[in-house]
Amino acid sequence: MQNLDDLLKEAIQKATTERGNINILIAGRSGVGKSTLINAVFQQNLAETGQGRSVTQNTREITRDGIPITIFDTRGLEMSQFKETLSELEKVIKDRSGDKDSNRHIHVAWLCIQEDGRRVESAEVDLHNMLSKHVPLITVITKARSDNGFKNEVLGLLPESKNVIRVRAIQEELDDGYTLKPIGLGSLIELTSEVIPEGKRRALAAAQKANLNYTKAQAHKIVAGAATAATVAGASPIPFSDAAILAPIQIGMIAGITSVFGLELSKGTLTTLVTSAIGVGGATFVGRTIVVNVMKLFPGIGTFAGGAISAATASAITVGLGEAYIAVLAEIFLDNPEAVPSAADIAEKLKDKMLNKSK
Repeated sequence: MQNLDDLLKEAIQKATTERGNINILIAGRSGVGKSTLINAVFQQNLAETGQGRSVTQNTREITRDGIPITIFDTRGLEMSQFKETLSELEKVIKDRSGDKDSNRHIHVAWLCIQEDGRRVESAEVDLHNMLSKHVPLITVITKARSDNGFKNEVLGLLPESKNVIRVRAIQEELDDGYTLKPIGLGSLIELTSEVIPEGKRRALAAAQKANLNYTKAQAHKIVAGAATAATVAGASPIPFSDAAILAPIQIGMIAGITSVFGLELSKGTLTTLVTSAIGVGGATFVGRTIVVNVMKLFPGIGTFAGGAISAATASAITVGLGEAYIAVLAEIFLDNPEAVPSAADIAEKLKDKMLNKSK
């Protein structure tokens, strides 16, 4: 069996590779609220804290270490050189779409139009026409307060949009004391997920903070995959082999869930989480494994029955561990979407969750 250090390294590399990186182009006139939208949707106030790099005269590439997303923020829709700006942007999109590395492609574009303006400018129509030829396009009506038919007007003028959605990124206090709460951000993530490649959905989940249910759904897929692998491992006819096979499966599952929740995926973090989980679940797991593996030592029906029982046990234990971990992280981020929990805090909560489940 591999040592723990090697298992952790492989799990981190696999989780990072499978998550990948997503690239979103966000376009719109000055003042439509692009930066506010970015900060409301993505981790760590990305528009404020990310590193900016110019890719054209009027397009900025925003990244931040630890967040698997690149935002392309376009400007200059009001400039007299708009056609030149549009041409430069189209070249960037084409060049990236031809790259062999899918992590460099532009996977989706958001065209932002503010509701207060009550009109779609010709520059926005031109931008819609260009973008929709090359990437899936979602039109985002920002600063939504009162539709009055504007969404339908946008749908008619920008027909190549995959969808049009009204959003309000931040809470607003009106003069009459009435409060307008944020709307549409979670739905924007779901609509975006529908048009991006499936392989980029984990990156989207890890990068965003607006839709906890979306992140949980991606994590549940990881658990399902691990459970299937654990079933196969548990059904192995070789005595005492399944514990060695299950270890990398369960460690990989923990790494994948950690990654999709946007948490730091380091050897130190994963070591703390894994040792905590093993400390709670290890005794029960070992006891059941010994029983079914002893059954495998008997020829014929003993091997078959032992394998069948072990498969069910291996799957159940794997699912229990994965779902407990998801529940712990969901509770943390439900209380505070901006939380940056330490590995020790998560491990302690996971231990409590597993102990309570076992009673």
